[in-house]
Amino acid sequence: MLRMINAFILRHVRCFEMAGVLMRIFSFGLLAWMGKDSPLLLIWTINTIDAIVLSWCAMLRRDPSYIVLNVFWIAVGVMGLVRAYGAA
Repeated sequence: MLRMINAFILRHVRCFEMAGVLMRIFSFGLLAWMGKDSPLLLIWTINTIDAIVLSWCAMLRRDPSYIVLNVFWIAVGVMGLVRAYGAA
C-alpha cells in the first residue's frame, strides 16, 4: 500500500510540492496580515501539514537539503501547535 502511495506521489510530485509551498505561504501570510489576532492553532496546523508533505516529497526525491529543512519545519510546527494549543 505504501509503495502505491509513494508511486502516486512521485508521479505528481510537482503538484504536491506546489500545494505544500502554497500552504506555507498562506499560513505565514495570514500571520503577517492578522498579526496578534491570528488564529495560531490553524496557522501551525497548516504549517505542520505542509512540512510533512514537503518532507515526504524530499525523501522520495532523495534530496538531503530539503529533507533537513522540512523535517526542521515539522519540529517548529509541532512546537507551534503545542504553544498555540496551550495559549487557547
